[in-house]
Amino acid sequence: MSAGMIHPSAVIEDGATIGDGVRIGPFCHVGSSVNLGEGCELVSHVVVAGDTRIGPRTRIFPFASIGHPPQDLKYCGEPSTLSIGAECLIREGVTMNPGTAGGGLETVVGDRCTFLANAHVGHDCHVGHGVIFSNNVMLAGHCSVGDYAILGGGAAVIQFARVGAHAFVGGLSGLENDCIPYGMVLGNRAYLSGLNIIGLQRRGFAREDIHALRRAYRALFAPEGTLMERVEDVAAEFQKHPAVTEILDFIRAGGKRSICTPRETPASAA
Repeated sequence: MSAGMIHPSAVIEDGATIGDGVRIGPFCHVGSSVNLGEGCELVSHVVVAGDTRIGPRTRIFPFASIGHPPQDLKYCGEPSTLSIGAECLIREGVTMNPGTAGGGLETVVGDRCTFLANAHVGHDCHVGHGVIFSNNVMLAGHCSVGDYAILGGGAAVIQFARVGAHAFVGGLSGLENDCIPYGMVLGNRAYLSGLNIIGLQRRGFAREDIHALRRAYRALFAPEGTLMERVEDVAAEFQKHPAVTEILDFIRAGGKRSICTPRETPASAA
């Protein structure tokens, strides 16, 4: 690696692994257990600590804090990791923490994700590929976010919550339940307001697939019966629709949180 790619004011601790073509700007600090993939760029004033691996061609902007100890009072210094995928964009002031003993000792972020200014990824989270966090998004510990989900500015997700693939969490929403794949949630506390139709269209989903999702959504959140009864009815009707099956699998898998439902759905039906 050319010495000219590391600014003289940067501190690179012994033991750090620096890939080919990495650029490290002024006043950055890279810890001894950090691995920067080829073509990464730390613009300036970036600190990367802990056992942190950053994939190729990821760019990190000033004052981001990546890999420092988890913000969990139960954390006792146990070795844990943070993995960030390739071609991510991490803007100013973003914070990401590694895992804890209570959550599998790892935090994982996929490829081609975007984290705008001051977003936070808490300990033991698993974030998929192509996810977008707008400014000031707060993801508490032990959360999972599926591929291509979008979280609007100022959204807050409670610990252990799940956000399904292709879902949309509206700006300033407070999500305390699980959001189904392809769903859209809004408000504080967030409720399921429908499907992320615009997102599906932008991702190139076929019209017939979107129509199938709409029919399945109406059946899933109809007032009759319990949610699990409706899941089985929808499963029988939409056996050949992978996107619908993904929603059903998400609901069946369950988690520590309830499923976020529309406002008009009676609580007893969920």
